[in-house]
Amino acid sequence: MSNVVKVAEVSATDIDDGVAGTAHLFQKRIPKTADVRVTVIGTRVFCVRIDSHLLDWRTNYDRLTYTPVEPPPGIAPALRHYMDHFGLVFGAFDFCVAEDGQWWFLECNPSGQWYWLEPETGLPMCAALADLLERKTTT
Repeated sequence: MSNVVKVAEVSATDIDDGVAGTAHLFQKRIPKTADVRVTVIGTRVFCVRIDSHLLDWRTNYDRLTYTPVEPPPGIAPALRHYMDHFGLVFGAFDFCVAEDGQWWFLECNPSGQWYWLEPETGLPMCAALADLLERKTTT
C-alpha cells in the first residue's frame, strides 16, 4: 500500500497552470478527529474508525488504531443508494469525522483496499465477500 498519491494541504495561491496536465481533486479541509473507512460488500456495511492524528492516514500505518463503529443515521441508506445508482456490489468509502462528530464524505473507491481491516477488527469481511461471490444473501 505504499503506492498512494499523498494528500497535501494547498491554498488557492499555490495552484497555478502546472495543474493543467492531469486531473486533480481539491476538497475543503475539514478539521477532523478521525477518519472512517466504510466497506460495503453486497448489502453488508462495515464501518471502521481510523485514529491517527494525520492529515492522510495512509502515510503511516504504524500510527493507526482501528475501532468498528456504527454509522450515523442516514449514512447506510445513502451508501446503498449510491451503490444502486452506480451498479456496484462493492465499495470502499472514505469519510472524515469532524470535531462536531459529523461524517464528511470524501470518496468511494470501487476497488479499494479492505482486507487489512479484518484482522485488526474481527469484522467478517472475507465471509461477506465469499457470500457475495457465491450469491448468498449477505444481510
